Amino acid sequence: MSIFKFKEFEVAQDRCAQKIGTDGVLLGAWASQDKNPYSILDIGTGTGVISLMLAQRFHSAQIEAIELDEDAYEQAANNFENAAWSDRMFCFHASFQEFFEEVEDTYDLIISNPPFFDSSSIKNDSSIERNREQARFDDALPFEELLYGVYKLLDDDGIFSCIIPYDRENHFLKIAAHYKLFPSRITHVKGTDSSPIKRSLLELRFRESDIQHKVITIEISRHKYTEDYINLVKDFYLKM
Repeated sequence: MSIFKFKEFEVAQDRCAQKIGTDGVLLGAWASQDKNPYSILDIGTGTGVISLMLAQRFHSAQIEAIELDEDAYEQAANNFENAAWSDRMFCFHASFQEFFEEVEDTYDLIISNPPFFDSSSIKNDSSIERNREQARFDDALPFEELLYGVYKLLDDDGIFSCIIPYDRENHFLKIAAHYKLFPSRITHVKGTDSSPIKRSLLELRFRESDIQHKVITIEISRHKYTEDYINLVKDFYLKM
């Protein structure tokens, strides 16, 4: 079994098409740094790693997660059950569209590492690759439907945090503005100082405010990490 070990929990990932990656860990460590949420919703949880990171960070939070893929859902549920915080974590097997049409609760923090690759580029016919691609392309959860669901479920004073490709940031923020969601914090992510910006970490709220802008660089050189990156993720990774 493929097990990824963090400092305070373990994540099995052999049944998930999308394995643990830098994007999810960045988001789990970065989100909601100025507010302690009580109710959290993780959209498209995959292995459940972001939910587990938030359970470690916020000791009183009640965490609900949604996962469409059956294998990933079962694995996330098992990962939750095996964690020290299992009594305040729950996973639903559903699409986000089904979920936001039925649920009447609101959440202090909604978080998502959403799918973002264009399904028209998919050519691989193997079932494993199809599952991986479903977890990563827009047809599963278009930005418009993601943001509409967030608009319906986010508390008036809540926070929505996500990570998306940098080259889609403007498009994403235009859709968000339609639903009265505005950026309060934006962190751009670079692999190295000389590489282009690759990802945008976004924090959105139901009010306009001054935006806290920052750039974080992950590596100085291969496997030599920057101080900013180490400080962000050191509570989670075993070797930091």
